[in-house]
Amino acid sequence: MGRVWAFYRDGFRGMGRLGRTLWAVILVKLFVMFFVLKLFFFPNVIKERAADGDQASYVASQILSANKD
Repeated sequence: MGRVWAFYRDGFRGMGRLGRTLWAVILVKLFVMFFVLKLFFFPNVIKERAADGDQASYVASQILSANKD
């Protein structure tokens, strides 16, 4: 395990300016995809429509009603 860690550590240390810039771009894109887009495009429907503590039965009723069609 120590050799694997040393391999990655040395690889990241040896990166040039382009490699560090590309990793920064990747991290910013991941942040935008997982945090910003979730806030605006994926509302918590279960929290809005189910009563507190009754989320499981709400999901079960939605699944069962979808199977009847």
